[in-house]
Amino acid sequence: MPLPRFAFDNTYARDLGEGFAVAWPPAKAPQPQMLFLNDDLAGELGLDAASLAGETGAVLFAGNALPEGAQPIAQAYAGHQFGGFSPQLGDGRALLVGEVIDRQGRRRDIAFKGSGRTPFSRGGDGKAAVGPMLREVLIGEAMHALGIPTTRALAVVATGEQVYREEPLPGAVLTRVAASHLRVGTFQFFAARRDHERLRQLADYAIARHDASLAEEPDRYLALLQAVARRQAALLAQWMNVGFIHGVMNTDNMTLSGETIDYGPCAFMEATDLEAVFSSIDHGGRYAYGRQPAIAQWNLARLAETLLSLIDTDAERAVQRATAVIEAFGEDFAAALLRGQRAKLGLAAAHADRDEEDAALADDWLALLQRERVDFTLGWRHLADAAAGDEAPLRALFAGAAAPAEWLQRWRARCQVEDLQAGTDPAVGAASRAAAMRRASPWIIPRNHRVEEALAAASRDGDLAPFERLLQALRRPFEQHPSDAFFAEPAPAGVTACYRTFCGT
Repeated sequence: MPLPRFAFDNTYARDLGEGFAVAWPPAKAPQPQMLFLNDDLAGELGLDAASLAGETGAVLFAGNALPEGAQPIAQAYAGHQFGGFSPQLGDGRALLVGEVIDRQGRRRDIAFKGSGRTPFSRGGDGKAAVGPMLREVLIGEAMHALGIPTTRALAVVATGEQVYREEPLPGAVLTRVAASHLRVGTFQFFAARRDHERLRQLADYAIARHDASLAEEPDRYLALLQAVARRQAALLAQWMNVGFIHGVMNTDNMTLSGETIDYGPCAFMEATDLEAVFSSIDHGGRYAYGRQPAIAQWNLARLAETLLSLIDTDAERAVQRATAVIEAFGEDFAAALLRGQRAKLGLAAAHADRDEEDAALADDWLALLQRERVDFTLGWRHLADAAAGDEAPLRALFAGAAAPAEWLQRWRARCQVEDLQAGTDPAVGAASRAAAMRRASPWIIPRNHRVEEALAAASRDGDLAPFERLLQALRRPFEQHPSDAFFAEPAPAGVTACYRTFCGT
């Protein structure tokens, strides 16, 4: 059968050469079957979704037949995993199939996950199961709808074979789209080998790929570090403002593009708790919700270490210059976090002279939510109802309805000051404020119990209807439809308390 045409332009395979990746074919799937195709994303990539449906797409996205111009490679990288350094990790069950330029002129990677063993598999089978691959769809599409930079799923194909974890599970291959798969760990791979020439080549490639305006800068490598740090500061602020917990923030899971990657043991926090951890492998809470900004900074410090010899020939001066960038991360993150919090508080205008006051207002609100174990998402969402004049839904979240009274008084006073300064009529201000807050605080997130229900139905029973229904709701997170109320309900406290996520490897 003729395969759809992909306009490949594979710079990673072409320009970087030997040592950066290994050419490797995907394993054949015995009975490929299409489970999911992202029509909208296919359109973004300049592909005809209709031509990718059915058997043609199943054969292609299983890796059984590749379109003209595809160059499947397993990329090399290292990484700190839970603080311990592994000098060689690499794509153990993934392949970069190629790169395309999308309709907006952006270069996008197209990659398989679960496509079989590679030279980097380290004894693993290189396969993936239906449940974890459909999880990537749900969480990635939810993050995209929330406006958070993310890799996205283009397709999921069942392979028709079993993979063995704690029990036999139906196998699947995910096709993932990313701005690139360059990671902190990619740089660590060459730094650990003291391969300075390839390190410089990689840094120049990263600049050309993500920060082309820096190419002629004399301090372009320091500027690259700054650009990555700023993207990560913005990304982490967005994670924190929706209660997202990545679960496995190893350096091989931090991208230079600033996209969220790898939705394994991730989860969205329900009851507000800075120490919230759901990952079954994070025994010490290293990647707890409240520790994520500090871990991001730690990961960036590891990137900085790999770039020192490029930043300055004087080792001491290189450390000083790189350290200044890493230390600035905290300020960049705090500023990005406050911007998001102001939107969620209904404070549209940023006044530098009120930064401290507004940050304290947001901090005290979060402390109140944590003390009362209030659902993070609904706490913020129902604050918009309070802005519109109805405090009942918000107060119902607290064990004692009067608990938020003092804070609400402070918040209303702050809103009043803003309305007065803008010359806004209070009634008009309240309505517009509530509407703006609802655009900043979602009603629907991937509730963990709903995600598990959908994945269990798909994996155990071959029933995709719950998955499709949940996906539809997640793609419109800010819209409040009565038909979606089922997906907005928090899990019972007992369910959340014992909920654990797994990496699926």
